[in-house]
Parts: sequence; C-alpha cells; structure tokens
Amino acid sequence: MATTPEAAKTSFPPFDQSTFEPQLVWLAIVFGILYLLMSRVALPRIEAIFDARRVARQADISEAARLRSETESAIASFERALADAHARAEDISNKTRDRLNVEITKKRSVFDAELTANRDTEERTIAERKDKAMANVGEIASEVTLAIVRQLSGVTPVTSEAAAVVGRVLKN
Repeated sequence: MATTPEAAKTSFPPFDQSTFEPQLVWLAIVFGILYLLMSRVALPRIEAIFDARRVARQADISEAARLRSETESAIASFERALADAHARAEDISNKTRDRLNVEITKKRSVFDAELTANRDTEERTIAERKDKAMANVGEIASEVTLAIVRQLSGVTPVTSEAAAVVGRVLKN
C-alpha cells in the first residue's frame, strides 16, 4: 500500500492503517456509551413493557378462566333449570291427564247409567205396547173370525167361543 499523502487521501478511511488505532478506541468508547444507554435506559423500558404485557396477559388469562367458570356454572344452572322445567311439565301433564281420565270416567259412568235407565224404560214401554198390541190382536182376530164365519155360514157364533179359538191359535 501506498503511504503517500495523496494515497492516504484516496484510500477508504476505515481501511487506512494510520487511523486504525484511533478508530478502535472510538469504537470502544461509542460501544461502551451505547451499551450503557441500552442497559440503563432502553432495556429497562423494554423490560417494563414486557412485564406489563406479561401481567396484562396473566390478568386476561385469569379473567378468561373466571368467565369460563361463570359460563360453565351458568350453563349447568340453565341445564338444571331446563331439566326441572321438563320434569314439572311432565308432572303437570301427567296430573292433567289423570284428572281428565277421572272426569271422563265419571261422565262415562253417568252417561252409561242414564243410557241403561233410558234403555230399561224404553224396553218396558215396548213390552207394554207389545202386550197391548197382542191384546188388541186377539180382539181383532176374534171379530174377524166372527165376521168370516157369519159371511160363510150365515150363523153368528158366540163371541166367547171365537175368542177361545183365536187364543189357542195365537199361543201356538
């Protein structure tokens, strides 16, 4: 390398061997000042920010855990309330069904009793009317018999004899 002043002016200063030692000294001084600034000012601030973030994150995690616990207990409470409501609804449904069945059974038994009473009354009425009709049939048959015998033979038979003959025929 050239040691001339012209060559020194043209070479890149960090590579100039004549300025190498002072540059190392200044590098050490600047590095030391920068290290002190970083260690005393910047790094504590950054560390404080990290600590604050860590604390905030922990607080958020704790809050999330608390909210999850509250949510789970609320869900469990809701599920219990829902199960209780279902049980109460089923109980009310069963009681209502049983009550309605009892009412229907009572009304049916009253209706059956009325129906039976009406049937018995109607059967008696029919039997009475049948007896009256049968009694009238006998009389009518006797009168018809008398009229036929009179027409055919010209003789008027005794009414009691005609009634006796018709009674025997009707019984068979």
